[in-house]
Amino acid sequence: MLFDLDDTLLNRDEAVDKMFFIILEKCYGDVKHSVKTEMIQRFKEYDKESYGYDDKTIVFKSLFDEFPPKYRLPHNNIQDFWNTNFPQCFLINQNIINLLNTLKSQVKVAIITNGSTQRQKAKLMNTNLNSFFDVILISEEEEISKPDKRIFELALDKLNVHHEDALFVGDDIEKDIGGCQNANIHGIWFNPHNIKNHTDIKPYAEINYLDRLLSYIS
Repeated sequence: MLFDLDDTLLNRDEAVDKMFFIILEKCYGDVKHSVKTEMIQRFKEYDKESYGYDDKTIVFKSLFDEFPPKYRLPHNNIQDFWNTNFPQCFLINQNIINLLNTLKSQVKVAIITNGSTQRQKAKLMNTNLNSFFDVILISEEEEISKPDKRIFELALDKLNVHHEDALFVGDDIEKDIGGCQNANIHGIWFNPHNIKNHTDIKPYAEINYLDRLLSYIS
């Protein structure tokens, strides 16, 4: 069983919230509740627009331009600030740990994630997720990104597993499900928010809770 990382095993939305409050404390201090609510909404919009890009300076620049801070981070420090603090904002849910322990006792498990090597490895180390998986592939390190079928095929090769014996689990219908299907792997769409599928991609299965995965290995 192969997994995506962000918004599948890890709750990225919660981490973005925590990152905002780190920035608030570092750069703004006290602000009115109404302003804070507007700021976090805009920060999440800027983050969403930059999702998939390694350079996060535009997120800060956009926030600072709209809400001038008391202390503006030097431009050349912004990326390091993000890389250092953002991975620390992720927590692993105990239910996920229990699920992975159960899965690992029965099948090989792997992660395929797009993103920067530094940040993704830091997330895995900080949550101890790295200790659960037989194979972990990060797009920057492998120089291949989902939905390219080659990164899925590489994972299968490293696991010594045939495509018909594998399942991939991810939240992104195009990069995760479309990508794994490019490699003839069944894709299980993790869709906890019941998002409508407006693509032509038809997942092998759709789940709202990860513990549903246990029914696919029994």
